[in-house]
Amino acid sequence: MNSKEIFQFLGKSLFYFVIIVALLYLYSYSHTGGVHFIYNEF
Repeated sequence: MNSKEIFQFLGKSLFYFVIIVALLYLYSYSHTGGVHFIYNEF
């Protein structure tokens, strides 16, 4: 592997890691004061 492939791999890994962290943050943020059980209204 040359340096270009290594930087592409690290760049993609960092990109996907940021997306996963952002999704986890948004998921936890949406449940701060909301209903924790989906069928609570029925």
